[in-house]
Amino acid sequence: MAVERIGYQAGNTACNGALVYDENVSGRRPLLLMAPNWLGVTDDAIKRAAAMAGGKYVAFVADMYGGGKIAGGPPEAAPLANALRADAPERRCRIAAALEALRGESDMRKIGDLKRQAAVGFCFGGGNVLELARAGADIQAVICLHGDLLTPLPAKSGDIKAAVCVLHGSQDPVVPKKDRDTFEAEMEASGAKWQMLVFGGLLHSFCEIESDVPGIARYDAGAARQSYNMLDDFATAAFAGKL
Repeated sequence: MAVERIGYQAGNTACNGALVYDENVSGRRPLLLMAPNWLGVTDDAIKRAAAMAGGKYVAFVADMYGGGKIAGGPPEAAPLANALRADAPERRCRIAAALEALRGESDMRKIGDLKRQAAVGFCFGGGNVLELARAGADIQAVICLHGDLLTPLPAKSGDIKAAVCVLHGSQDPVVPKKDRDTFEAEMEASGAKWQMLVFGGLLHSFCEIESDVPGIARYDAGAARQSYNMLDDFATAAFAGKL
């Protein structure tokens, strides 16, 4: 897999993401924007993007902090992520800029199909791609895995163009049921095409194999396998207009 670090601009912030694709596959492929968890554009995030992309997608790992910054752990990541959670316009600016970078870089290389575009996010990144949807991004699918569900700027009727899929753990202490209820009410009021699957008994970050924070985050191999299959199925159906 080819991994190219790409510099791009998000308003006043200089960002550095990663374009990931199989250089041995010819022709144009669907675009998959990936928003990583709150640690940033880590090696784990890039490996995850490569695994999801395979020979099927051209993927791009979004840099939400600028400069390709990687947080060393939760104490460093929390203030970085929380600043963006509180500033929805800036959060939307940065994730939209990553999408534009993916579009431009893949088209320049003649490997990206701009008619088929999806975004997937993990944890903090899940919230980032939901903000992309709320901002009315012209893409077919947005998939949020154990992600942030609340926003200071809820979507209004007609705002969301993408089909939205949320995969979540019933026992997630980071984003509990009351947040799911608020999100569901927002989606219903917005008129979005949306769906949610709740995995019973699972905590936060169940799709990320490196996750292990007792009582908070725990990887689950079965749910992870099912989730990765489902996100691909969801995106493929959205591209075909079959949702």
